[in-house]
Amino acid sequence: MKAKRRILLLIFCLFLLLLAKIHFRRRLDVITITDWLAPVIWEGTFDRKVLEKYFRKQNITVGLAVFAVGSLTDRYLDPFLQSASKFFMPGYRAIFYIMVDKYLQLQEMEHNPLQSFQVLIIGKERWWSNFDLMRMKILSEHIQDHIRYEVDFLFSMNINMVFQSEFGVETLSTSVAQLHPWWYFRKRTNLPYERKPTSVAHIPFGLGDFYYAGAIIGGVPSQVLDFAQQYLKGVFLDTENGVNSTYEKYLNKYFFLNKPTKLLSPEYSWDPTFNLPRHVWFVKIAHHPIDTL
Repeated sequence: MKAKRRILLLIFCLFLLLLAKIHFRRRLDVITITDWLAPVIWEGTFDRKVLEKYFRKQNITVGLAVFAVGSLTDRYLDPFLQSASKFFMPGYRAIFYIMVDKYLQLQEMEHNPLQSFQVLIIGKERWWSNFDLMRMKILSEHIQDHIRYEVDFLFSMNINMVFQSEFGVETLSTSVAQLHPWWYFRKRTNLPYERKPTSVAHIPFGLGDFYYAGAIIGGVPSQVLDFAQQYLKGVFLDTENGVNSTYEKYLNKYFFLNKPTKLLSPEYSWDPTFNLPRHVWFVKIAHHPIDTL
């Protein structure tokens, strides 16, 4: 992608931050802006027409990466892709990066000239015991090799998700984090950050902003790449020191140090086994627990 287009996109993201106090006060029942002026996207807090008027002129391409390995493929991949092809960035060019551990023939989907699918096979030697470690290692390699040249924005999502309604340009920004659907509604003092001081993922008691879910991460490709590399570095350092933590806790430490420029509300990754609180007007994506879909 041309450097000029990337600069324009970054300028627009800063422009959104400057206007956040104006555009994100339409709902008083939820947090719509962070202390560092990043918007929190809920239904009713954005004007899709205004956003689309801008992004149409930018001629953007958005990528969506998903890992389909082992038994997860047969159960979850088709609902994920069928729903994503309908609701993910409708009206814009989208590239779906499907990472698989064996040759895969995709199910038929309604033809959309704006969408393309890349099936990328993971070699068997890459099957590590730590799925998230393998996932981030491979994603970072593909971002460096080709993804960063193909898309302006990139999302990585869990496979056990089904899109329920439009996941559009309101989600785009330099660095995008997903608020956890359970922990968002809990007291900050109870958030399950990594508390072992010896871990790279450690966040001391009394600190922290929100608890972010690992189901979705997004932004410009360079930002997603930076997270993946920092995560890998953290895991290796902890392993050398005989310490272990979880992917989600490393993610939370990363966003504690590197504030996201946009936060997606729990509407964008809602567990359908939870009762809907009054704050959630529309479920954008249903994040099904493994083995319940």
